[in-house]
Amino acid sequence: KHILNAQVSIRAPCCKQWFDCSECHAEAQTHPLARTTEMAFICKKCKKAFRKDMTVYEESDEYCPHCDNHYVIEAKTPQAVIGIEGEDARIDARLVKDEREKADPSRSVFTQDISDRLG
Repeated sequence: KHILNAQVSIRAPCCKQWFDCSECHAEAQTHPLARTTEMAFICKKCKKAFRKDMTVYEESDEYCPHCDNHYVIEAKTPQAVIGIEGEDARIDARLVKDEREKADPSRSVFTQDISDRLG
């Protein structure tokens, strides 16, 4: 919801529940997120849990130990977009403008009399 490309879920040490980010914890819980030196993660790629000691965190710790998924990446957050909101265009295409050019009806083979060419 807050981080669109979250690669891991983090276990909150205070309530022992899994969240994608600290903002998700703040929305769901009434208490503040407790700080700890050892964090528990679940990789969203391989679905396996692992722990990391944050006091000796190195560059090699940015990868899942089970599948080598790089989980420390730049976060993509939802951006506000100004536009017309409508239904799914595949279902209701009333808001979609047809940008195609209209065909010249005089060039169609269906409007010309070609009965003299048929055998």
